[in-house]
Amino acid sequence: MKEITKMTALALGQMIKKKEIKVFEAVLAQLEAIKQREPSYHCYITVLEEEALQMAKKVQEQIDAGLLEDSPLAGVPVAIKDNICTKGIKTTCASKMLADYVPSYDATVIERLKAGGAIIIGKSNMDEFSMGSTTETSYYGATKNPWDKERVPGGSSGGSAAAVAAGEAFFALASDTGGSIRQPAAYCGVIGLKPTYGTVSRYGLIAYASSLDQIGTMGKSVSDCASSLELISGYDPKDSTSIKESHFQYRDALVEGLKGMKIGVPKGIWKAGLDPENAHAIQEAIGLFRNMGAHIEEFEMESMEYAGPSYNIIACAEASSNLSRYDGVKYGFRSMEYEDLEDLYIKTRSEAFGEEVKRRIMLGTLVLSSDYYESYYKKALKVRSLINRSFQKAFEKCDILLTPTTPTTAPKLGTSLSDPLKMYHTDTYNVAINLAGLPALSIPCGLDSKGLPMGLQLIGKHFGEKDIIRAAYNFEQSGSLVSNGNEF
Repeated sequence: MKEITKMTALALGQMIKKKEIKVFEAVLAQLEAIKQREPSYHCYITVLEEEALQMAKKVQEQIDAGLLEDSPLAGVPVAIKDNICTKGIKTTCASKMLADYVPSYDATVIERLKAGGAIIIGKSNMDEFSMGSTTETSYYGATKNPWDKERVPGGSSGGSAAAVAAGEAFFALASDTGGSIRQPAAYCGVIGLKPTYGTVSRYGLIAYASSLDQIGTMGKSVSDCASSLELISGYDPKDSTSIKESHFQYRDALVEGLKGMKIGVPKGIWKAGLDPENAHAIQEAIGLFRNMGAHIEEFEMESMEYAGPSYNIIACAEASSNLSRYDGVKYGFRSMEYEDLEDLYIKTRSEAFGEEVKRRIMLGTLVLSSDYYESYYKKALKVRSLINRSFQKAFEKCDILLTPTTPTTAPKLGTSLSDPLKMYHTDTYNVAINLAGLPALSIPCGLDSKGLPMGLQLIGKHFGEKDIIRAAYNFEQSGSLVSNGNEF
């Protein structure tokens, strides 16, 4: 039998359902893999060994009683990004500020995973409060890329991506504010799927930028991502931005054939600092889609060059507001020495927040101030509307859009934090999608000359997940790179 941790999540779920593998056996195999590989990659902040084994026993009983027949991932271990609340389990956001925070409730996505019989195996490492693109801003130390331990896994969801790539998780949940699922998925050679804003509840997700954040999935295959997204999606009355749709049938899109699909390629992607090897891989992918019967059209998209500045202003402004609650009074870290209330605020936030978080809070506070609100924040909101209209115009001609996921492959550890602007550039192709609230998926499309994975991004209309899943599934079936066959 194929080694358990090399299997896809869906394949393992099917074998568990057929009683060919016991849940306890799968969880033990996963914990053993974590024990062996975690010292090399540091994918997790917390590993839930005892809790996972207890859950395995409970889920096996439910499966034996025929209670989880409809769940494709019952008994399958999953990693959870450490900004998603888990009842009775530390949820730190990789920050000193929340190092000892234990939520009294589960996020809605955690409730749905548990209802579907998935086994939470651990809380994965991340950039502090999701602020970063390399998972180097974590209070607990950097995660390393399983393809090359001298390189970053991307961020902010680098721990989740690395865990899937290294066989330390069968699939993972993460959040995406401006590429935080797709960019690390590309760097680590896995699939990353960010759904339409509002299709997955954000209740229990510790906010970075509320109008941009969206929970999504990472997996070893397109089928894994479709199945896990189906499990966690649907209306939640506890989230005011949740779409009133009871269930989304994403697995229906796992069908062969792309004949007649219209795929748009924005011409601007070739001008955005794209590495020649990545550009060649994208051209090869375009040719492959054309050979599968898709119609390819290149066109200009207006306002895209302003997506980065607009995103950074809006995200930092919302972060400044959202993180104001961490003041040393209500919960979280509190400075031990202070003279008065104001001094408590200053020292607590100075001691507990990392440099990147402080940088973004200061920028956000600046653009929200009376002197700069009109010039920066209000103008960024107007640009956001223009970007949304550009996408709407593009989708009048096309079913989906195609771009690279990142301009380059994973950079080396320690080379990004010294130049924040360079770090922000890695999300060039991602941030506009969050501004417009669109669904997008990153899928591996080859290896560069250093043996590092490159990513292809597929973008859908609002609630057009099925189109991008179908396109990605066919691309995958044609022989694209998938990480679960590699040795780490």
